[in-house]
Amino acid sequence: MADRYDVLVLGAGPGGYVAALRAAQLGLKTGIVEKRSDAQGKTLLGGTCLNVGCIPSKALLDSSELYAKAVHEFADHGITVATPQLDIPKMIERKQGVVNKMTGGLNGLMKGRKVDVIGGIARLVAPGKVAVAAEGAGDDSKATTLEADSIILATGSVPIELPFLPFDGDYVVSSTEALEFDSVPKQMVVVGAGAIGLELGSVWARLGAKVTVIEIMSEILPGWDKQVAKVMKRELGSQGLEFKLGHKVTGLAKGKKKGVTVEDPDGKELTIPAERVLVAVGRRPYYDGAGLDDLGITLNEKSGRIEVDHHLQTSVPGIFAIGDLVHGPMLAHKAEDEGVAVAEIIAGHAGHVNYDTIPGVVYTWPEAATVGKSEEELKEAGVAYKKGSFNFGGNGRAVAMASTGGFVKILADAETDQVLGAQIVGPWASDLISEIVAVMEFGGSAEDIARTVHAHPTLTEAVKEAALATDKRAIHAL
Repeated sequence: MADRYDVLVLGAGPGGYVAALRAAQLGLKTGIVEKRSDAQGKTLLGGTCLNVGCIPSKALLDSSELYAKAVHEFADHGITVATPQLDIPKMIERKQGVVNKMTGGLNGLMKGRKVDVIGGIARLVAPGKVAVAAEGAGDDSKATTLEADSIILATGSVPIELPFLPFDGDYVVSSTEALEFDSVPKQMVVVGAGAIGLELGSVWARLGAKVTVIEIMSEILPGWDKQVAKVMKRELGSQGLEFKLGHKVTGLAKGKKKGVTVEDPDGKELTIPAERVLVAVGRRPYYDGAGLDDLGITLNEKSGRIEVDHHLQTSVPGIFAIGDLVHGPMLAHKAEDEGVAVAEIIAGHAGHVNYDTIPGVVYTWPEAATVGKSEEELKEAGVAYKKGSFNFGGNGRAVAMASTGGFVKILADAETDQVLGAQIVGPWASDLISEIVAVMEFGGSAEDIARTVHAHPTLTEAVKEAALATDKRAIHAL
């Protein structure tokens, strides 16, 4: 392990590991510091996303979806099977296998690119200097000091804890523990109707839990397009999720009865029973103990995120920050793009991130995906736009899949026809949105999508039909 680097990355999540790999690819001597380790003390790469977030949650979503299909849909396809039996430990074991494969692949990439992986807790001690110590080591006298011309902060975020519902790791849990239940709770309360709450609520509802989602706002998916929220509430509600909107959680139920207390919109107090309580009200940037205050790194007073310039550099020259630590959506792919950009900037290239074309996805079934502006945002900004929508009920592939709930909506400038945003609720919306993202990245129009040949029968035809509908010329809809 070298003591001095061209680039030293703190944090090995999606933003950090991508930044390290790209920096090394550009010929820079690179090291990456990560505090997460396994039971044997081996450093675990991948951050929250690969270890306790994006990847394991999708593994459980896939497993639970297969179970739900076997229970509710196989008979419609002429497939008769015995009553499916759940093996939750096996399901969790498979999930962990997926995680291990992904993190193992990262180890191979780091070795192949000659990136030094350094286990321990990092703290900035001066511009260009970082102290790395083992957890619980105490003061810096037991730390190794590393030097670097450029330092990239990529320590990510952690779940927000509510003071009246503190995490205990067992009954009141974050998304991390909700991926590790050893049995299906009979009743589960999810606090927060954002992407994380809906996805994990969906997993356990499919497996048999009675799931109640409590949201203080008047609709699920706050901040998303209202049509998306409305349709998703309908579709997930039909799968058994119960929603209590405009309700405020006030604490845990007292006495022997387990559950949470809430206030309804009229101020009446209710108790909702629960064997498990998942708090999923968002995440906060994590830089605890990293020494930001000592160096005077400027933070945004409102959000607590690190302030950076257009080169992702903090107020201290030579120290950069990316991902959940800085402005923008807390999404792994956003962090990855920033990781590439900052590595290229450090190497003297023109790194860039287009924040107007970062897609957002909810991986329930149906999925929801969005990019660019919503109708509400365009109206608020006074932008004249035209809208084209197409329901999956008119798409042959969706009908064949029995997945017709949802729609594609494209929003284009009323004068120039440039695509300003899009929303999708439906099968594989996470993949379908990419075509629209690419068109927006090139400044393309709805006409560009409408004039592009799409294979038949495919779900992508719904995207083309929505583009045609912006000019009132959809073929397969009136």
